[in-house]
Amino acid sequence: MHKTDYQIIDKADSKKLTEFLCKEGQLLLPLVELITHTEIALDELIDITGRAAIEAVLTLSAQEVAGAKHPGKKAGDIRWHGRQSTKVPLSSRKLRVDKPRLRRKGCGVGQEVEIPAYEAILENSPLGGRILEILMMGVSTRNYQQILPQMAETVGVSKSNVSREFIEASEQTLKALCERRFDGQDIVIVYIDGIQYGQIHVVAALGVDTQGYKQVLGLREGASENAQVVKDLLADLVERGLSSERRRLFVIDGSKALRAGIHEVFGSATPIQRCRNHKVRNVLGYLPDERKADVETAMKAAFKLKAEDGMAKLEKLAEWLDREYPSAAGSLREGLAEMFTINRLGLPKTLRRCLGSTNVIESGYSGVREKTGRVKRWRDGQMALRWTASALLSIEKCMRRIMGYQQLWMLDAALKDQDEKESVGVKEKVA
Repeated sequence: MHKTDYQIIDKADSKKLTEFLCKEGQLLLPLVELITHTEIALDELIDITGRAAIEAVLTLSAQEVAGAKHPGKKAGDIRWHGRQSTKVPLSSRKLRVDKPRLRRKGCGVGQEVEIPAYEAILENSPLGGRILEILMMGVSTRNYQQILPQMAETVGVSKSNVSREFIEASEQTLKALCERRFDGQDIVIVYIDGIQYGQIHVVAALGVDTQGYKQVLGLREGASENAQVVKDLLADLVERGLSSERRRLFVIDGSKALRAGIHEVFGSATPIQRCRNHKVRNVLGYLPDERKADVETAMKAAFKLKAEDGMAKLEKLAEWLDREYPSAAGSLREGLAEMFTINRLGLPKTLRRCLGSTNVIESGYSGVREKTGRVKRWRDGQMALRWTASALLSIEKCMRRIMGYQQLWMLDAALKDQDEKESVGVKEKVA
């Protein structure tokens, strides 16, 4: 079989392609005439020539398999067998084209011969990723068709097709997130919090390295109050390279299950900072409106003091609340020591503002809610995981370094100092 030599043109070198078409492309002259007389729009020209180019590529690829087509003659084991209408995926839509059919000599099932170029187009399709990107920008599957070019004869895209493409792309995104490795990354802070979709809960962990850069670490379906869910999430992070030997600060919403999971996986000496915003909201929830402002002011003032002084002030506040609002007092005392972990570490004010709450991960959740707001029905936990992973990774690209990242070396030094003191204490006990 004779094989034709082709001129290869780099996809980035449009000038060479333009020169080639001007020299050889006499077929374009009628289109020039149509455009000149405004009888055809530019996007239609692109569509027509693009479809013709793809069909030509498919024909050339078929020729390399079956040889040139000779009307009236059938020779060889692989033969031409007409054409069929099909669709090829572009970046954000599908284009209807006619492709050649090839079959092996003989009858029966399995005689169809695939065209290499067509298989490559399908395998390397960017459509799923593009649909994922568009949906993460807030376009619902119901409205997706409205943003595509209105070319009914050439475009084949439906809500079900978009949904299938999104599911496949988001499954790949979730898989990529769940397989992320952290070997060699110096993660010094881990924020853990949950987000809820109807009755479905998803818990996420977000890490910050010593340079202040953020990245999503992992997800698990289930509430943060579920100890097993938390333990599985943290154990998975360790398995993927988040060393349990390295001391780091955990910032959580206050769930006892979260604390228990952290202690079990990373050790009981691991420093934990409770979210102060959650604590304030919890305490105020037990108070009448006329008391809320004073208590909130007192709590926020105490958080600025040294650990011992701040805890003493809040204990006094709890004693005062005991008289009329014992539930509020109990909420205030619960986990009080963990409200001052960052004060105890001697961190500067700017850094304490960022580490005193789970706002870093909650701001990410705000973006997730914006991107998932069009979803009306959550079928199951896997669907929630796919959407959360896709939304978080989309947001992650725009995440800035945490406030006060210039002082993170002070947190790192304080954590290492704790390690040294603990090691000395253990040696003294052994001695």
